[in-house]
Amino acid sequence: MRIRAAVLLPLLRLLPTAAHAEPRPMTPDPTVLHDLAPTGTLRAAINLGNPVLAQGGADGPAGVSVDLARALAARLGVPVAFVIFPGAGAVSGSAGSGTWDICFLAIDPKRAEGIAFTEPYVLIAGSYLVPAASPIRSPEAVDRDGVRVSVGRGSAYDLFLSRALTRATLVRAPTSAEAVTAFARDGLDVAAGVHQPLAAYAAAHPEVRLLPGHFMEIPQAMGLPVGHPAGAAYLADFVARAKRDGLVRRGLEASGQDPDLAAP
Repeated sequence: MRIRAAVLLPLLRLLPTAAHAEPRPMTPDPTVLHDLAPTGTLRAAINLGNPVLAQGGADGPAGVSVDLARALAARLGVPVAFVIFPGAGAVSGSAGSGTWDICFLAIDPKRAEGIAFTEPYVLIAGSYLVPAASPIRSPEAVDRDGVRVSVGRGSAYDLFLSRALTRATLVRAPTSAEAVTAFARDGLDVAAGVHQPLAAYAAAHPEVRLLPGHFMEIPQAMGLPVGHPAGAAYLADFVARAKRDGLVRRGLEASGQDPDLAAP
């Protein structure tokens, strides 16, 4: 039997097409929910020591890390709670303590002993700050006898420089922000940290200057405590989608950061 086009066409218009149908949210496997939100709430560790990723405020934390945590919770279908830390060292040091489910940290081999990382979602640079009159003119010249480098304890820069520097001495402050304070207060030779806040400090303090270039590239990733393979795979897929769909770039831009910091 032949069906007239005049009858068939209205019926076809009622069917969703591949180009226009709304994707149905997929309920995660129970194992994924157990790995990522064992209490029924996604508890996200937020490190306020890196202002590129998160910023504190009267209304709670903001920034690309916060946006990613909210988006992941929505995808899982659970509420989100933010566990605030003043620095990265406190986050990594509490891995496995049961106080948080996911984190946002720089990838480092030492941290990877207790944290399963995704691919990076942001790439930032580690830079050096020196007094304006310092004879140090390049990152390579920092590693000399007698040079004291101020750094936040347990930060990515602390972990990296602990391996990379053989002659200079690291002077550790509780957080990266306090490392800059100690550098200025105690007359230290160098401060190491994230390029953006150091550049902002240098712009406001003519008595210091940034060294050209950077001493490391810092890959920022999401992570969860090791031993949760289903959750790790789900988190890796989430980060890949967040980069591909522009969520990372939008989160950076909305919080006043350079969207080109988004990892490819």
